Amino acid sequence: MGSIIFWLVLLAAVIYIISIYNQLVTLKNRFKNAFAQIEVQLKRRYDLIPNLVETAKGYLAHERETLDAVVTARNDAAAVLKALEGGNLGGADLSKLASAENALQGALGKLNVTMEAYPDLKASDNMMQLTEELTTTENRIAFARQGFNDAVMSYNTYRQSFPPVFFAARFGHPEDAQLLEFDDTAQIQAAPKVEF
Repeated sequence: MGSIIFWLVLLAAVIYIISIYNQLVTLKNRFKNAFAQIEVQLKRRYDLIPNLVETAKGYLAHERETLDAVVTARNDAAAVLKALEGGNLGGADLSKLASAENALQGALGKLNVTMEAYPDLKASDNMMQLTEELTTTENRIAFARQGFNDAVMSYNTYRQSFPPVFFAARFGHPEDAQLLEFDDTAQIQAAPKVEF
């Protein structure tokens, strides 16, 4: 009778350890899938930016530096995102992406400020449509990033909890996943100053 109880306890322990492994894998796959959603939206934005620049070129002939900054920032961000396609979502890699995205946001912000001085450009049907699509894409990126960060938090919380913390490194989950944080302050434009 004692040996049956021993084997049942051992079997229960093995099943529990297997469930810890499976849960770690499930949560890791969830945050990787959530990053794939961000990737789709970032690629969409990267595809829209050349159209925006081409539309603005005719109106902003004297603002070549601003347009070049947008194109360069877009290309840099796209290159960093392409490097992440292998699924390596380490902290340094996500920091590079966040930095590239912040630079792109800054360049787009400068372009928006520059476009304010060109009412004909802002009124252009193409520009209005592209601006609307970019705004929609920015909202999708923010939503996808929130989903990614939520999935990362779930993974990290489970990985750090007891008893999974004892098994995580042995099962190939040696470190916490990193959150993806963009500098949202770059997206917020200062309110216009009105003087009478």
